Amino acid sequence: MQNALETATLGGGCFWCLEAVFLELRGVSRVTSGYAGGHVIDPSYEQVCSGRSGHAEVVQVDFDPRELSYRDLLKVFFAIHDPTTPNRQGADVGTQYRSVIFAHDPEQADTARDVIRELTEEGLFEAPIVTEVEPFVAFYPAEAHHQEYYARNPNQPYCMAVVAPKVGKFRKHFVDRLKR
Repeated sequence: MQNALETATLGGGCFWCLEAVFLELRGVSRVTSGYAGGHVIDPSYEQVCSGRSGHAEVVQVDFDPRELSYRDLLKVFFAIHDPTTPNRQGADVGTQYRSVIFAHDPEQADTARDVIRELTEEGLFEAPIVTEVEPFVAFYPAEAHHQEYYARNPNQPYCMAVVAPKVGKFRKHFVDRLKR
C-alpha cells in the first residue's frame, strides 16, 4: 500500500506556535519545525533570525487527507496566526516571520488561493490578507532543540506568553478537530 500522507509547508510567525497547534490536530501524523523560502542552503537558526537568509520559519506538516483535508488544514492555519501583517506576528518582526504557504503542487496552490479569496470575501479580517503563496522548493529541518519545543518547555516565558494562548484558542475553536 502506498503512503497516503500528504505534506504541507506553512509559515505564520514563530514555528514553535504553529508546531504546538498542529501536533494536536487530528489527521496530522508529524510536524517538523524548519526553514523554507530562502537562498542559503541548510541555514542555521541564527542565519534565519538575522533576516539575511531569506528563509521563513515554517512547519512541515504530514497529514492524512482521509482525515483532514488540505483546505481544513489551511483554515486552522489562518485561525491561529494573523495573516494581515506583513513580516510580523505580534512582537516577532522580520521576513522570517512572514505569512506564507509553500505549495507542493499546483492543486495546493489553487486551494490556498481559493481559501484566501473565500476568507477575504467573508470579511473575517479587518485588513487585507498578505499571505504569500509560493512554490515549494526546499525544506531544512530546524535544529533538534527547536523540535517539539512547546511540549518540552511549557513554562518557558515565551511559551507561556505567546504559544500557550494560541494553543488555547485552537483548542477552544476546533474542539471537534483535536486528537483524542
